[in-house]
Amino acid sequence: MRLYPTAPGPLRASSGPRMTKTMGYRDWRWLALWWHHFFLLWSTINGQTRYSIPEELKQGSVVGNLAKDLALGLSDIFDRKMRVASEAGKQYFSVDAGKGELVVNDRIDRETLCGQSASCVLPLQVVVENPLRSHRIEVEIRDINDNSPSFLTQESNLNIPESVALGKRFPLESAEDPDVGSNSLKTYSLSKNEYFSLKYKDTKNGKAVPELVLEKPLDREKNALHQLLLTALDGGNPVTSGTCKIIINVLDINDNFPVFNENEYKVSLKENSTKGTFVIKLSATDADDGLNGQVKYYFGSRTPDSVLSTFEINDITGQIVLKGALDFERSKSYLIEITAKDKGIPEMEGNCRVQLDVEDINDNAPEIVLTSKPSPVPEDAPGGTVVALISVRDLDSGENGKVTLRLPKGSPFNLNPSFSNNYELVTSGPLDRESFSEYNIEITATDSGSPPLSSKKIIAVSITDVNDNPPIFKQPSYYVYLKENGVPGSILYSVSASDLDFGENAKISYSILDSKVQDVSVSSYVYINSDNGSIYSMHSFDYEKLKVFQIQVQAKDQGSPSLSSNATVHVFILDQNDNAPAVIYPSSAALGSLSHQRMPRSAKAGHLVTKLTAVDADSGHNAWISYKLTEATDASLFTVNLYTGEVRTKRAVSEQDDSSQRLLIEIKDDGEPVQSATVTVSILLEDGLHEPILDLRQKVSEPSKKTGRITLYLILSLASVSVLSLVTFLILAVKCMRSSRSSDSCCMTRSDCDNYKNPNRNLQIQLNTDGPIKYVEVLGGDMLSQSQSFRSCMSPMSEYSDFTLIKPSSTTDFKEVISVLDASLPDSTWTFESQQVSRE
Repeated sequence: MRLYPTAPGPLRASSGPRMTKTMGYRDWRWLALWWHHFFLLWSTINGQTRYSIPEELKQGSVVGNLAKDLALGLSDIFDRKMRVASEAGKQYFSVDAGKGELVVNDRIDRETLCGQSASCVLPLQVVVENPLRSHRIEVEIRDINDNSPSFLTQESNLNIPESVALGKRFPLESAEDPDVGSNSLKTYSLSKNEYFSLKYKDTKNGKAVPELVLEKPLDREKNALHQLLLTALDGGNPVTSGTCKIIINVLDINDNFPVFNENEYKVSLKENSTKGTFVIKLSATDADDGLNGQVKYYFGSRTPDSVLSTFEINDITGQIVLKGALDFERSKSYLIEITAKDKGIPEMEGNCRVQLDVEDINDNAPEIVLTSKPSPVPEDAPGGTVVALISVRDLDSGENGKVTLRLPKGSPFNLNPSFSNNYELVTSGPLDRESFSEYNIEITATDSGSPPLSSKKIIAVSITDVNDNPPIFKQPSYYVYLKENGVPGSILYSVSASDLDFGENAKISYSILDSKVQDVSVSSYVYINSDNGSIYSMHSFDYEKLKVFQIQVQAKDQGSPSLSSNATVHVFILDQNDNAPAVIYPSSAALGSLSHQRMPRSAKAGHLVTKLTAVDADSGHNAWISYKLTEATDASLFTVNLYTGEVRTKRAVSEQDDSSQRLLIEIKDDGEPVQSATVTVSILLEDGLHEPILDLRQKVSEPSKKTGRITLYLILSLASVSVLSLVTFLILAVKCMRSSRSSDSCCMTRSDCDNYKNPNRNLQIQLNTDGPIKYVEVLGGDMLSQSQSFRSCMSPMSEYSDFTLIKPSSTTDFKEVISVLDASLPDSTWTFESQQVSRE
């Protein structure tokens, strides 16, 4: 009675004929399912998870719960992209994303994977990302009895002379069973007969070879043919078997067999041996004479094709040479059966075996396998950040299969071993995307063979940008020179900044920082295009009101957090000739009316009639003023100084000259185009007038002068003409002395006027003393404050010579002005009251 699997659950007994053939696929499927339910195991050894399953599980069978065993949640399977990487080259397993279970993905045949190895373990890597980690698990593939013992041939023929002595042994073909352990080949049985028994012979490789032993003398005349059945049995449950039919032909006497020197030979060859390499020379002797003693050598009748294609034997000499290529990785050893036959009738033969071991040489270069593709790494990633997972394998064995990895010197990466031939590529130093946006990391794998073999693999790792560089202007300060009276909305200047970062971190927007210009926000004057840095004016600028101001421009990127830098734009307003000269003296002319002047008919040539004083709000050449007489009642009588504006007689007045003279004087600046103004002066010629009557301010305290005049008139009426002349001469001398003290002119000339181009905190006072009227221009300021300007004039005949400030500023220290004036005119005393500087 045999045991057969019927369904998942306990086995039940079933009677029936003895099973001699391999069980069907359906029966083995039930057996595999039964084993899956009752023998599925997993364990954790030294922190490493191991599962144990039988081979031939159907696709989709559950191996184990990875999520539970690796302490991962079901959400981690999707979020962290759990996947399984097999080192066997074929993907036998996969992850059920819904349950977190490791399931069978393809047919698993233990014999294909591990051959006759006692242990069959598939190493797997479970890779999860975010963060990148790998876990090593092992799946042990347990053998099931899915292979029956089998013989290479179904029928074997033996020729045995009838004179063979009792106890003679005849080697039989060994059966092969790919299963291992208890499922492997265990024993042989021989069909019942009276002539032969079955015994075993142990070999050096540990396998028992069946031998037929003669128990009863053969008699060809009685029985020339014997048929036996040899059965090979394995140790599985249920037991499976294979058979081989043995046909024995009883021969007449050729009573000596060829005999080899040894029953088994052992040799070794390096796997890189070339074709024709000598392997071994065998020798067998036959005690017979003649043809019965001549021996020829052959491969055994059951020699597999792998041996026949790799080796050849000389049938005369018994020398075996290499016919094909050896490969240690494909086959580590060969067992070659050799038969020596004589030429007698019947033919006698002897047998031996050659065990050939292949020696490994270092003929396989290491192979670098990228388990997980590298993810982009931010440039501020800390040291030790895992970039990629790498494994390495070498098909050689021993020292030839030991592999070391190395990276180029200076690389900001390291290789950290995780477990057997697996490594983590991690960062080891600072990264800078602006220097290297991508690293092509060359990994070199070298084995320990002699000579060593190596291979290289380049892994591209891209570096992502972080916002670690602020925008940088091409220069910290910009200087812009702008003409006044420009069109509102016109472009002033374009600033530009660059950012070494990438993408959004390098996108720059421009803005103007808030500041004050004459107590008004700078945004009221200009605005900036945030995209290209172009600065535009909001309105027209007036040099006479604003000469210089600063704009603080900020460039900010769009990173997170954003970075910025500033630059200063210095704007200088350039003067244009947009102001005509303005008359400030005589005051009547300044108000636009006719200026009336009187002069005695006794005036001589060079007599000062009056002096015109004009100022121009512009600066530089645009403020240089000249005077010209354009029309006159008598052009031969008067002249006007080109630069001082003094009106003097060209000759002495005659009786024929009209008593009323009219002059039209044109006042022009030196700008382009020229601006001008005109003044009409009416002069009345009077007899008996000795002092010029000027249109001046009179002071209250002048009693001494009036008393002198009355006394003079009394003396003239009482004294002689000579005394009158003497007194008149003295008075005129006194007047000349007083007039010479105040004869310095304040009107600017071409030689004394410098254009203000470099303002600073030191006041600049420009004086001209060419005539009786003084003109002063005071300039001050620096690049950080509005430039200041003061222009003052004093009347030509004033005893106090007051300075009236034409353009005062509340932010200027007038004491500085006074101190400079004191240094320039030390003989005068200066006072300041109600924005007026006066000289006493």
